[in-house]
Amino acid sequence: MRSTIYNVVVIGAGTAGLVTAAGTRGLGGRVALIERGEMGGECLNTGCVPSKALISSTRLIDHIRRAEEWGLDSTTPTFRFEGVMARMRERRAALAPNDSQERFEKLGIDVFRGPAKFLSPHEVRVGTATLKARNFVIATGSRPSVPPIEGLEGVGFFTNETVFDKLVERPDRLAILGGGPIGCELGQAFARLGIRVTIVQRSPQILEKEDPDAAGVVRRQLEADGATILAGASVRATASKNGSIVLSIDGGDGEDRPVPCDAVLVAAGRAPNVEGLDLESAGVRYSKDGVTVNRHLQTSQSHIYAAGDVVGPYRFTHVADLHARTVVRNILFPWLQAKCDDAIVPWCTYTSPEVARVGWNETDARAKGIEYDVFTQPVAEIDRAVLESEEIGFAKVLTRKGTDRILGVTIVSERAGDLLAEFVLAMKTGTGLSGIGRTIHSYPTFSEIARKVADQRQKTRLTPVAKKIFGFLYAFNRR
Repeated sequence: MRSTIYNVVVIGAGTAGLVTAAGTRGLGGRVALIERGEMGGECLNTGCVPSKALISSTRLIDHIRRAEEWGLDSTTPTFRFEGVMARMRERRAALAPNDSQERFEKLGIDVFRGPAKFLSPHEVRVGTATLKARNFVIATGSRPSVPPIEGLEGVGFFTNETVFDKLVERPDRLAILGGGPIGCELGQAFARLGIRVTIVQRSPQILEKEDPDAAGVVRRQLEADGATILAGASVRATASKNGSIVLSIDGGDGEDRPVPCDAVLVAAGRAPNVEGLDLESAGVRYSKDGVTVNRHLQTSQSHIYAAGDVVGPYRFTHVADLHARTVVRNILFPWLQAKCDDAIVPWCTYTSPEVARVGWNETDARAKGIEYDVFTQPVAEIDRAVLESEEIGFAKVLTRKGTDRILGVTIVSERAGDLLAEFVLAMKTGTGLSGIGRTIHSYPTFSEIARKVADQRQKTRLTPVAKKIFGFLYAFNRR
């Protein structure tokens, strides 16, 4: 057993851990990085990267099917399921060197492979090594939650951790348990690959965190792509029968309905990875929601921080990056502890159309009793969207009642995740909706949707009294 002292020991080589390790080393610190699984964590290996690569291929398949909308001859796309999946893995492999052990060792970081276990608040064991440090960062991420459904373990199932590498043959029928972002994204992608997809969602609405009008657009598109949505339903049991898997579905009426399928994908939420760390030996408090931290991302031991999915509640790569940058700063300048500024967090569900969101939506505002004005701009009235035959969706902006202060934005559109950035910056800098309206937007672009929705608010200011005053001024100027 060897003993080494570091400035920082980082546990977990996902986004939060990698950014923390690289940032600390770049500033001159001595860093150890521990990873028990694959370098790059969930985002690179089983999350954002492979899913978006798959979505990219299936979006092209959809465009080929819609060729007549672009004045082309109608055609049926030809592809091999195995080829599409191989392309996804190849694209993932192209990005993997950015997160590789070799790269981080070249940065001067000591990388240890294996599970980490706290021996005390100041020591961690990995393999035969005992690592000591001034500070520790827990960045162990999250994993798929598996609901306690009778027979599920027996029939076998996929999660996002296994589907991209273990699903090697195209199933005819796929049942997806969960209608959140993962379930909807992969459900649409697999439906476009010719698989008969059934999405089972416990709540009455898919994408239950979004407003009903936004979720409704996605549902209609999923159904147009061939997916079946069973909302307000739950799976009571699963069983194997005659070479198939049969789900017993309660549709809310108390009657069980059999749904046969060839494969099951569980997309029913995430759970933090805290097991095996022996956080009790470190004196670090945690719960079923993750490691408990304050606004500075310090745990119950002030020299131990936690970042990324293991903290929550926002389990996004960009939030993990924000956490890591905050932790690096706070470790270097402990007397100037910065708060993690996660008040304005954007997110996007990468279906077609995408659903991008920042701040409050109407559901949130009503629940909080906040009075608001709402301005909605249909995508169909954006010239570039018309030219691109991508006219589905809308942008909806909430402002505080009687003001142009932006409370939240929801965009349902192709490229919605990119279009949202302007509003995120406006909210971050305190720029009101009228400021966006005064900003020049290139024509013709999808980004004009921001200016057009701002123009809507300006039109509401043209009251009858104001109109009379302006009419008087024009008449006066004609003399």
